[in-house]
Amino acid sequence: MNIIETPIPGVMIVEPKIFGDTRGFFFELFRADRYSERGISEPFIQDNISRSSAGVLRGLHLQNPRSQGKLVTVLRGRVLDVAVDVRTGSPTFGKHVAVELNDDNRRQFWIPRGFAHGFLVLSETADFFYKCDEAYSPADEITIRWNDPTIGIPWGIEKPSLSTRDANAPFLADVRGLPKYGGC
Repeated sequence: MNIIETPIPGVMIVEPKIFGDTRGFFFELFRADRYSERGISEPFIQDNISRSSAGVLRGLHLQNPRSQGKLVTVLRGRVLDVAVDVRTGSPTFGKHVAVELNDDNRRQFWIPRGFAHGFLVLSETADFFYKCDEAYSPADEITIRWNDPTIGIPWGIEKPSLSTRDANAPFLADVRGLPKYGGC
């Protein structure tokens, strides 16, 4: 597999080695020893799959203090996937990394603990797979406004389909209880 470092240390794009021919393809979605060698070594304890329609935007979400690291990929369709550094005191606080994940490139995206995460569906539908290193904890969930101008994510859409919670999320400057840099 190939690891692509991003401008934010710790956030990585993973390109698995794909074996394919006229019959189809095969690749390892996850193998603990190979990922651990590349710095993704927390044990994964929860897997999730979501299906969303075109124009659905989910995010920006994180948990604190029970933070989650997420290894995400698209099983079917296309999404714009985004990680935002929201660790107070971080030199990259408020910066983001965006990557297209789709069922052709089979890329994965590693979002470490302390980062908000969101994605926009670019295809008719998308099946999105998450491997999480901490269980979902509604009591620890934090939501940040998807179109916060201080973050400046170029989503390429003005009116996405949002949940009520995401549509009413506070701006980053108004969020309390964010994780601390070096303490995630």
